[in-house]
Amino acid sequence: MSGLIAAATSASDKRIAFRRGLTSGSIQRLPGAFNPLVAKLIQEIGFEGVYVSGAVVSADLALPDIGLTTLTEVAERGRQIARVTDLPVLIDADTGFGEPMSAARTVTLLEDAGIAGCHLEDQVNPKRCGHLDGKAVVPTAEMVRRLRAAVSARRDPTFVICARTDAAGISDTTASGKGGIYDAIERAKAYADAGADLIFTEALHTEAEFEKFRAAVDIPLLANMTEFGKSELISAKTLEDIGFNAVIYPVTTLRLAMFAAEQGLREIHAEGTQSGLLDRMQHRSRLYELLEYERYNEFDSGIFNFRIEESGS
Repeated sequence: MSGLIAAATSASDKRIAFRRGLTSGSIQRLPGAFNPLVAKLIQEIGFEGVYVSGAVVSADLALPDIGLTTLTEVAERGRQIARVTDLPVLIDADTGFGEPMSAARTVTLLEDAGIAGCHLEDQVNPKRCGHLDGKAVVPTAEMVRRLRAAVSARRDPTFVICARTDAAGISDTTASGKGGIYDAIERAKAYADAGADLIFTEALHTEAEFEKFRAAVDIPLLANMTEFGKSELISAKTLEDIGFNAVIYPVTTLRLAMFAAEQGLREIHAEGTQSGLLDRMQHRSRLYELLEYERYNEFDSGIFNFRIEESGS
């Protein structure tokens, strides 16, 4: 009954699969999972990976995404999700939850949690959501130290360390006056030199900006297709044609679920019954299918369907 209680694929194999995917020429699509059950659904439907968003972990705790969550909370949510899926899991590790030594510890805990990779960002600590105004970034040299600490702490060389830069969304980050995207490109190159395996540029606005970034940076790139933010929503196929290697949909499943939950609760409050909502609910049989009830029953029968014979001794 391999893969029943936990995923059959080892953490090492998931990391190897993620690295291979990033260099395969096919874009790796990683929808966000707000809980382990959603991760199982992402795998069943056929995506290449699962993403764990810091904003979603915060929202799940009814907190804004302004650096209030802890390493322990984020690592535990990542562990819960990675446990149930054979897909590689990429997790949002914010700024590393502190300065370089904290970033190093972050990597070790996420490795222990079975995660395939994490991204660290160059915002000041505490950070804020990448699509909010008023962000600030640390000097490039400080982020380089953060990355080098993370890379040096990595025990499994296949664990993917992604560097995120928020400089593109800050118009005055470069003395050249050319705009944030030029500073973001310079930072991406420095982060790659510091050992980053993957670059995530937050809050690019248009397809042309994604093309400009791809032309300037020669290591794997990740795109963030979050809704209601600063970036134009671009299809995975177009991003692949541009040359991006991975794309995340960080908050999509939470937004879908919360919208449906709110609408349903309002109807129950108004009508006094959920009877008009049944066609908008996942059926009990589908939930049981996703939870693999039948396999658990087979497992339980196989283990416990025996009796102990009395002996004469």
